[in-house]
Amino acid sequence: MIELDGVTVRFDDVLAVRDVDLTVEDGEFLTVVGPSGCGKTTLLRTVGGLQDPTAGRVRVNGRSPDAARANADLGYVFQQHTLLPWKSAVDNVAFLREMAGKPGDREGARRLLREVGLEGFEDARPAALSGGMKQRVAIARAVHLGADILLMDEPFGELDEITRERLGVEIRELWRAERKTVVFVTHSVPEAVFLADRCVVMESDPGRIVETFDVDLPRPRTDEVYSGDAFQEQVAAVRGVLHDARSRSSTVGRTLTEQ
Repeated sequence: MIELDGVTVRFDDVLAVRDVDLTVEDGEFLTVVGPSGCGKTTLLRTVGGLQDPTAGRVRVNGRSPDAARANADLGYVFQQHTLLPWKSAVDNVAFLREMAGKPGDREGARRLLREVGLEGFEDARPAALSGGMKQRVAIARAVHLGADILLMDEPFGELDEITRERLGVEIRELWRAERKTVVFVTHSVPEAVFLADRCVVMESDPGRIVETFDVDLPRPRTDEVYSGDAFQEQVAAVRGVLHDARSRSSTVGRTLTEQ
């Protein structure tokens, strides 16, 4: 479980995140959307112990984020895959687990690569893989660490739309099998709705949560969900709040400029 209580993050004169209260339940898939610069990544880094809050408290499985990270309770997937170029796909997947001092499980690493659609590429190095394939390896690596919680910061941001949708289906299936707690930051509203149990919308100036949506869509989710009326209605609802948030942010920006 992740618990944020009155979390505020300030960088010098910039108030990046203000008074965020949020609970993410065990096994929940939470997505976060919002305008650029609204503090989505800052919030994720604060949960992961990479950024200290200026005020408020963060607890991860009842511990501080630093303690949770030291206990390998947290796995990360970032926009850039950060794979080691001299290691094969299976070696990259096994690397974090080995660094954490956990027992090796190369068969488990190979199984995860198969589950994310990389059967036959286990021994390939990153240079031989496409962007989408590299991200699959990075996701398998984070899962293989054995962490209870996965923090994912726009992991599909550099991929084309079709590849993103395909990976979204694979991520949901992997989540269903592993039942990790996931916090997933994205700019794509359809992606956020498709993946989520709940979707959080943030606004900027300063970054804060303005609304949370419970996503009621069939499980398991296939790419057929994208064409359904229920999906389109939920995407429209999230977009409406997001557009309102952007409008408020623009108004604040103009007011500050005029002053």
